[in-house]
Amino acid sequence: MNAPAPAPATTRPPHAPWRTALITGATAGIGLAFADLLARDGVRLVLVARDGDRLAEVAERLCAEHAVAVDTIAADLRTDAGLTLVEARLRATDTPIDLLVNNAGTGTRGAFHTLPVQAELDVVALSAVAVLRLCRAALAPMVERGSGWIVNVSSLAGFQPDPLTATYGAAKAFSLSLSEALYDEVRGSGVRVSALCPSFTATEFHRRAGIDVSRVPSRAWLPAERVAQAGLRAVRRGRPVCVPGAPYRVLAALSTIAPRPLARFGSRLFAGAR
Repeated sequence: MNAPAPAPATTRPPHAPWRTALITGATAGIGLAFADLLARDGVRLVLVARDGDRLAEVAERLCAEHAVAVDTIAADLRTDAGLTLVEARLRATDTPIDLLVNNAGTGTRGAFHTLPVQAELDVVALSAVAVLRLCRAALAPMVERGSGWIVNVSSLAGFQPDPLTATYGAAKAFSLSLSEALYDEVRGSGVRVSALCPSFTATEFHRRAGIDVSRVPSRAWLPAERVAQAGLRAVRRGRPVCVPGAPYRVLAALSTIAPRPLARFGSRLFAGAR
């Protein structure tokens, strides 16, 4: 599905190092914030999401507000067919993708043994399998060109065990570890890979995942736009990991140096507070 769009730009936008960006999970939350920020800079967009109607609405708005070219791919990244569609676009050479934002994700909450298996597999499919496959499709042409940027939206939950959202934390840990490894693998090639690891972000994610956050204080939440800005700034500067918000950077640092029993104890306390 392609939204009405002006002719593609032939020159690099003046304020961005990338010409064309592909964003998954682009119709809401952090993904939509990335799309808005990049559209303001005149970057051509390829937006990916499951809901084709909602995708078209977002594309039409961005075209109207920013006069940028916007293409859309309605694809379910939990499926092989959906991933194959997006992989083909990432490998295309006529309008190469300079920036890939792997943002699509889902979550669940509850004791692991009580949750539907398929819902847990969906978490892994989006936050691990899709990230792996799309990174693989994007990296080869990027390395060959000697230029490219990848942002994988992980989570602060990826730094330690995450009781009651165990599969989500484990899948985000995979995304974080993969991103850091790829950062080192492609160092010096002109390609940059960064893991964006936000904590509480003001999006519809928690509501859709059925997670009650009523006890989380308002000051703990970061706007989605601020999180997306941090991610773009980090990958542009070549930083392998970005944790938006000073308090959350402290928590991430403590998670990496604390003994595992202490990290698990802190995770249990945090899970009980949510």
